[in-house]
Amino acid sequence: MTTLDIANAMNDQLVAWRREIHMHPELGFEEQRTSRLVAETLRDMGIEIEVGVAETGVVAHIGEGKPAVGIRADMDALPIQEANNVPYKSQTPGLMHACGHDAHTAMLLGVARLLNDLPDRPAGEVRLLFQPSEEKWRESDGHSGGSLMVEQEALAGLDAVIACHVSSGDAVGSISVCDGFSLAAPDAFEATIIGEGTHGAAPHNGLDPIWLAAQVINALQAIRSRRRNPTERSVVSLGSIHAGIAPNVIPNEVKLTGTIRTFEQEAREDIHRLVEQAFALTRHFGGDYELTISTGYPALYNDPAVASLIREVGADLLGAEQSEHGAPIMAGEDFAFMTQQAPGAMIRLGAKLDHVNRPHHSPIFDIHEGCLPVGVGVMAESALRLLQQHA
Repeated sequence: MTTLDIANAMNDQLVAWRREIHMHPELGFEEQRTSRLVAETLRDMGIEIEVGVAETGVVAHIGEGKPAVGIRADMDALPIQEANNVPYKSQTPGLMHACGHDAHTAMLLGVARLLNDLPDRPAGEVRLLFQPSEEKWRESDGHSGGSLMVEQEALAGLDAVIACHVSSGDAVGSISVCDGFSLAAPDAFEATIIGEGTHGAAPHNGLDPIWLAAQVINALQAIRSRRRNPTERSVVSLGSIHAGIAPNVIPNEVKLTGTIRTFEQEAREDIHRLVEQAFALTRHFGGDYELTISTGYPALYNDPAVASLIREVGADLLGAEQSEHGAPIMAGEDFAFMTQQAPGAMIRLGAKLDHVNRPHHSPIFDIHEGCLPVGVGVMAESALRLLQQHA
């Protein structure tokens, strides 16, 4: 019997866990209810646990000694009002599991049960990392849940670490894992372009910040197409522009926000410099600007050896055609902090529900729960093979 067979047999329990967590979403570093559910479930299994790790996280230990392999799941939700009309709809107004962390937590509980009950488990430790606050980067201390777990040495001594993330656009029963950089470093910027307001009928009596912004926007869009190698992977995008309140009044200022996505550190630093140069155009025309660039998570690097092992597991359990190399995407993930501590990789798990486009972080996000045993089987078998490989 394979780990997938065992996981399929616990499908009803996986669905029940996922729906219970989905109905009671909690924001980052506030996952008290979810943390209690995880801790109580693991205690009932007879598994050794630590609570209060990274404030609301839980760490579980199955086996002991070396080698040691970690598996991570994130537990937090998003400040989004759910629009789905389903029996397990969020019961907390304004909050929703719109990225699949409910599924990740349920699957890791399934991995815990599977591995804990396995009679011929290889020697060594499997460490289960139930992490808070993947979505939230706390400004007060510069931590997400992943970085705080690393700081508190929850990953100390690990030989490898893996994670799984559902993908609402990929077919159920499939996985993909790419080698090298798989997710980008997500940085953000906020800026104010300062001009001089005046009546719209007499623009020459002031300095139009909207016109200044047009020059800046053009320069920002040229960073990728004219200032950097066009074959490199990076993105500079504006997310918001706000100015003025009346059609016949030129305002004093324009506020803009945007995102920068890169993989390599050199590109990250250079694009930060080029964004600054773009806003500096305002001073050439007599205006001014204020710019803050916030550095987010590092880019997520999948260790090629770990990624290859997971793809082999996927081929064995699901079929070769259902286990793909995959391609990097420009989203970000704080699992990147963990793969800086131990060789690791993140699995992209097919979870497409229906023919509706249900993007992550949207009010209609949802998954096909048939992905749950697939994720459990693949993660459990990958952990077992990693233990054998490092023995």
